[in-house]
Amino acid sequence: MISRRLMLKHSAGLLAAGGLIPVLGSAAFAQSSTVDLDELMVAGPMGEKTLGDANAAVTVVEYASMTCGHCANFHNNTYKPFKEKYVDSGQVLFVFREFPLDPVAMAVAMLARCAPEETYFEVVDAFFERQREWAGAENVVAELQKMALQLGFTQETFKECLTNQEVLDGVNWVRKRAAEEFQVSSTPTFFINGTRQAGALTIEQMDAVIEPLL
Repeated sequence: MISRRLMLKHSAGLLAAGGLIPVLGSAAFAQSSTVDLDELMVAGPMGEKTLGDANAAVTVVEYASMTCGHCANFHNNTYKPFKEKYVDSGQVLFVFREFPLDPVAMAVAMLARCAPEETYFEVVDAFFERQREWAGAENVVAELQKMALQLGFTQETFKECLTNQEVLDGVNWVRKRAAEEFQVSSTPTFFINGTRQAGALTIEQMDAVIEPLL
């Protein structure tokens, strides 16, 4: 069995070496309300994670951190009715992008990316639903491993994922571009047809922005 101390050493060491982006939200960044949609839709090196019709009238891009309580609030309360009303009906293309605010969020983002492609959103949902259990745990690595094993990982694939430089670099690419090109500095941040909406939106708030675009 892989020791938890070894797991912590490998994951924490590589995450530090991989270089999470430093301070965000510099005053030099102008907080514009809209961004160029074509530029926004440039996919990262690992491709996009999307739900819905690629030809939908409305595109919703979310930048989220897996340790963010507001992100969990959105996914546990607004996401399901939003998905049922707009995504499943073909009216909205939903794009989920990782924007980890700390090494633990990075680790969870990497685990979601390492999971089988068809289970990506299931893994994200599971970690958001149980965020209170693992995010504040005394031994976070042990809790992440426990969750991962329940989601189909083995001890070996868990370790391999958290020491995968390609996955780390891919997530960091998305995060860096969001910060530098679109001035994302907090989570969740949404872009609805290119218009920025910050914070854990309620379904009523999403209705107010989406309905006029349909």
